[in-house]
Amino acid sequence: MLPTSHNTQQVKRINVELVKNTLRSMGVGTKASIANLTKLSVATCGTILNELLQTGEIMDLGPDESSGGRPASRYQFNADYASVLCLIIRTEGGIHSITHTYANLNGEMADEQTLILDEINVTVVEDLIGNLIEHHNVQAIGIGIPGVAHNGVIGICDVPELMYQPLGPRLKEQYEDVEVVIGNDMNLTVYGLYNQQQFEEEKNFAVVTFPENHFPGAGFIIDGRPLTGNTHFGGEVSFLPFGVSREEQLRMLKTTEGLQELVVQTLVSIIAIINPATIVVTGDTMDPAMRDGLTQGCLDRMIPLEHMPELIIQRDTRREYVTGLVAVTLESLTYRIQVIEKQW
Repeated sequence: MLPTSHNTQQVKRINVELVKNTLRSMGVGTKASIANLTKLSVATCGTILNELLQTGEIMDLGPDESSGGRPASRYQFNADYASVLCLIIRTEGGIHSITHTYANLNGEMADEQTLILDEINVTVVEDLIGNLIEHHNVQAIGIGIPGVAHNGVIGICDVPELMYQPLGPRLKEQYEDVEVVIGNDMNLTVYGLYNQQQFEEEKNFAVVTFPENHFPGAGFIIDGRPLTGNTHFGGEVSFLPFGVSREEQLRMLKTTEGLQELVVQTLVSIIAIINPATIVVTGDTMDPAMRDGLTQGCLDRMIPLEHMPELIIQRDTRREYVTGLVAVTLESLTYRIQVIEKQW
């Protein structure tokens, strides 16, 4: 059993998180209205609000309009109190780039820039972060990579110099009080695209990408929750049993017929396994005009019409990738033991 003092400390952190999240969603609130929504006592809310005022995490907007009696103070969440730093690492068509942006605690982005680099390795990433973090109150760093990362250690990756590098642990060693998130590009893109759909209830959802000169990848949402897999290998659809070598896959992807064949086989596998409501197919090899042919290809492979998901072809998902990365990075700031379970 945990010591009583430890339990008390955890409860307080949960309550602080609850008050902050409630005030963020309300926009403006009073001590009484926050207590009503959080089900905490007015006294507890008052203590937490005073502490948050001292740190600058919330702002006092002054007294509310009085309806008789002493007017209550109005509070607002200070989204600009701190920021998160997000980096997207790409290698496309022989061009290496890192796009970086800051986002405040409401996810509003600013200062987005893209750097074209001769090469990308751990030292390049660390030096860039060191320069970007210097004059900002950065509470979390999010990094999107074209590969797999498990516990911050990069595995398979389209950037060879980053493969098998413990980038996450190295950054945590340098910035002890900063959360570090390293995520797969497809998992982050699917998170951004899923939130964009605004489903009325939680659904199964998939995104699969076919980039030029690279193996395909995919990301999945199951019942509204990201599926990353036991070792974050989920979505590596190029390892599906297509019956050809990986080298032959790359050759097939360069021809119209080969691309169609591999896309259809991939879609059929995804449909049969997770039965998604929607699949978004992305990548610079794709064209919206391919939609009907891909749909018919799935039906020809014996997928029943009633189980055929909505198929969307969207070549460019860069914005959704960024918004997914920002959302996941912000979630890393939420205290892990809480009433509302984290999604990522």
